[in-house]
Amino acid sequence: MPTRRLPPLRALEAFMRTVRLGSARAAADELGLSPSALSRRIANLEEFTGKKLFTRAKQAMQLTDEGQAFHDAIAEPLDALAMAIENQSENLSLLRLRLGVLPLFGSQRLFPHLGELRKRHPLLHIDIDTGPHLDDRVGDTLDAAIILSRGPDTGLHAVRLDHNMVHAICSTEIAKALGPSPDIEKLAKQTFLIHNELPASFEAWKQALGLDAMDPAAIDHYDSGQLMLEAAAQGLGIAIMHDDHMKRAADNRLAHLFDIEVESPYSYWFICKPTALESRPVRLFHDWLVRTGL
Repeated sequence: MPTRRLPPLRALEAFMRTVRLGSARAAADELGLSPSALSRRIANLEEFTGKKLFTRAKQAMQLTDEGQAFHDAIAEPLDALAMAIENQSENLSLLRLRLGVLPLFGSQRLFPHLGELRKRHPLLHIDIDTGPHLDDRVGDTLDAAIILSRGPDTGLHAVRLDHNMVHAICSTEIAKALGPSPDIEKLAKQTFLIHNELPASFEAWKQALGLDAMDPAAIDHYDSGQLMLEAAAQGLGIAIMHDDHMKRAADNRLAHLFDIEVESPYSYWFICKPTALESRPVRLFHDWLVRTGL
């Protein structure tokens, strides 16, 4: 059987990095190339395929329709090739990732999929850290972290994982007592449950409902979203949290208060030092996380 002619692997690597980062300069920096050298690799791939893969505007690189079709066709086979080589190599040892994760994200979104990650990369092992101040420890005691933030430090490599809506979550009994419409007098008699690191969520919720002047009976602070949900289910207060948390909890003791959409100031982000992407454990986890879209 004749050997099929393959495009240069370096050109494919340049293409995939540019798609992921959306910037020629960022892809060049990550590969340790000059922008012109990266452009030559992309041009070689375009010549090989006979397709215009990107539209170029300054340093921004946007896939053309042909480029998107090409990416969709090769992404999975390339990943399968990398995984096959990794699994057959006798020279590779365990790959260790020190990952910071918020407990609720870990239990609801990450852990249900870690079995899939282990099958894809059996040599990748993860040390999980749920301690405080994850972003401050990235690059020191942590290789990477998944955090809730209004926007990570600009010196970090950051990937936004979602967009959230804020909801008031409480027991079904409290929801029934408060009724379908906001009543400032009734709400002022309630206890609200607020996460220590997400104070702006409560302000955003009050403002959206026109309750800026409301002074509740008490505000109880938590450092665990999981415990906030349980406290709300037990009737201990109204938890101001992301709607996604309640959906994933699937707890019939809980209810949303009022039918209103409030955009959250916070999102989940994957963060690491830019240089950490050169580490194979960080790269494998990063690419899997982005592709999976947890």
